[in-house]
Amino acid sequence: MSDEVQVPDEVEVPEDLEGNVFITSLSKVYGWGRKYSLWPMFFGVACCAIEFMAASASRFDTGRWGMDLARASPRQADLLIVSGTVTKKMAPKIVTLYNQMAEPKYVISMGACASGGGPFKEGYNVVSGIDQFIPVDIYVPGCPPTPEALISGYMAVHDKIQNEQINKVRWYRKDAIPAAPVPLLGGPDLIDPRQIPEISAAAREPQPETAEAEADDLQQVAEETV
Repeated sequence: MSDEVQVPDEVEVPEDLEGNVFITSLSKVYGWGRKYSLWPMFFGVACCAIEFMAASASRFDTGRWGMDLARASPRQADLLIVSGTVTKKMAPKIVTLYNQMAEPKYVISMGACASGGGPFKEGYNVVSGIDQFIPVDIYVPGCPPTPEALISGYMAVHDKIQNEQINKVRWYRKDAIPAAPVPLLGGPDLIDPRQIPEISAAAREPQPETAEAEADDLQQVAEETV
C-alpha cells in the first residue's frame, strides 16, 4: 500500500467558495512557509562577508524574503553562509557551528575561496573547499561574489526548499542524524578524528627500512667517533 495520497487533477470547488479555498499539497505549503522564513547566521570568514553585509543592507533588502533577521546564535539559525577563505585553524570552528545548528539547515559556500581555496589553493594553511568537512547545498562563484550573485544563491536555496517532499527529508526519521566530525589541527595539517585508530595502528607497525637506516647512521657516528 502506497503512503502517497492520490489527488485528482481537477477538484471542483463550489461557486460560493471560489477565491476562498485553495487546494494544494502539504509539502508545498510546508516548503512555502520555510523558504520565506530563513534566518542566516550572522557569521563572516573573510572579505566575502562584506558582500554578505551589502546584500543584507537597504539597497538589496533581503527582508523581502524574510531573511533580514540574522542570528548571532547557531541554535537559532538555519542558513550558514561560509563567506571567505577557510584556514585550517578556522575549519574546526565552522564545523562546530554547523553541528550546533538545528535541522533543517542549509549551507551556502560563498566565493572561490570557500568553494575550492581560490587564489590560496594548495597554500600551507588553507583548505581546498569547506565541502571537505560539511555538506554544501549551494555554491556561489566569484572573488568576491556580488550581492546580486549571493541573492541568486538565496533563490536557489528557496527553490531547493520548495521542492523538498515532507516525507522524504532527512530530518524526519527515527535515527539521529550523525554530527559532522570536527577535524583536529595536529601539526601542519587537519586530521579526521575517524582516522585516529588507523593512524595509531600504522604508527605502531615496525618500519624495517627506517630501523635499518637508523642503525646505519648510528654505526657511522660510532666509526667517526673512533
